[in-house]
Amino acid sequence: MLNIERRPSQIQAPTYGNLVTILSIDGGGIRGIIPAIILHNLESQLQELDGEDARLADYFDVISGTSTGGLVTAMLAAPGENGRPLYAARDIKPFYLKNGPRIFPQKRGWFCKIWQLVRSVFRPKYDGKYLKSVVKEELKDIRLKDTLTNVVIPAFDIMHLQPVIFSTYEAKRCPKMDVYLSDVCIGTSAAPTYLPAHYFKVEDPKHGTQPRCREYNLIDGGVAANNPTLVAISQVTKQIFDNNPDFFPIKPMDFRRFLVISIGTGAARNEYKYNSKKAAKWGILSWLLHKSTTPLVEVFMQSSADMVDLHNSVVFQALNSEDCYLRIQDDELCGTCTISSVDAATKENLEKLVETGEKLLKKPVSRVNLEIGVSEPIANSGTNEDALKRFARLLTNEKRLRESRSPLTSCKGQGKVKYPIN
Repeated sequence: MLNIERRPSQIQAPTYGNLVTILSIDGGGIRGIIPAIILHNLESQLQELDGEDARLADYFDVISGTSTGGLVTAMLAAPGENGRPLYAARDIKPFYLKNGPRIFPQKRGWFCKIWQLVRSVFRPKYDGKYLKSVVKEELKDIRLKDTLTNVVIPAFDIMHLQPVIFSTYEAKRCPKMDVYLSDVCIGTSAAPTYLPAHYFKVEDPKHGTQPRCREYNLIDGGVAANNPTLVAISQVTKQIFDNNPDFFPIKPMDFRRFLVISIGTGAARNEYKYNSKKAAKWGILSWLLHKSTTPLVEVFMQSSADMVDLHNSVVFQALNSEDCYLRIQDDELCGTCTISSVDAATKENLEKLVETGEKLLKKPVSRVNLEIGVSEPIANSGTNEDALKRFARLLTNEKRLRESRSPLTSCKGQGKVKYPIN
């Protein structure tokens, strides 16, 4: 018999239910406003079913996010003063509208714009100081293992040239992975050419008589997994392989037991703004800077996101469980009005992003067709808002099933408790 320590505010373990629930949020800078609106809608649907105190962290076993999605993940899962999530989903959009223009200050006048352009050739476009200050102010000394549900946030370590997956699971297992959540958010958001890389170190107090440090030299997790859905699924699969009792009797790679919502930040796929004739003449500078965009960054982030979506779509369809996978993404962003930019934080563009998120709810549920490069509606699936309503009912039913089976339910309000798993 194993005893697992768990907070009363955490979601009950999947072992008491039928599903493993995962929420994933793409990277995309200021375009994080789009998933913020989608998440608000989903949380509102849950509140209609379970009351105003319902929060997304109460329903998902894992919340995963890259870059701006990592910041949203932390806001949804970090504990506030009352032991409930630091942010409700409805508070994320106002956070972006208030802080976006300070994270990405927009230069006015031709001289300022030219100076910023010249500066960006030699150093990051933004100094990142405001982002660091606001993230540290909000998250304070909250560590990765303190989150109210499990989080999975990828970054990339440029010293070792390998991805780093920050997860609550690993933080509980390894002290050197139990870092400050603020450092994780700053690291996963450090988009090349836009924001500076982030350095920090963690000491392992349990390593002999002398503490051993692990150093992190991080840039944006989007270079490895801009769509972190597959990373989240892999982390859960690893826990199953490691015989984590929370997942008994779920089997590895049993996608029929997974319920996944993956939310993108939009793309300008329909613009056709690059072509091989032009790109054939590009050198280093053009790949890094072309008409106020960064083609190299856009290409690898969008391609990795689409490949993850393709993989998940095929696997869930092959197992006849496509109804348990929902990808919400808008690939019709209009770059001519800078809405497809990751850093255009002007008042006009922020308003357009809000409008885009609201319109996306009314669009049909779609899936990427890689042969033609655009999303196509899925027959008889309704709108994205309809799908969110259906998923909200599934999440609510799963939560109630777990509570009815879990002995932890009767112990709420007694601080940390232990429950047995046979």
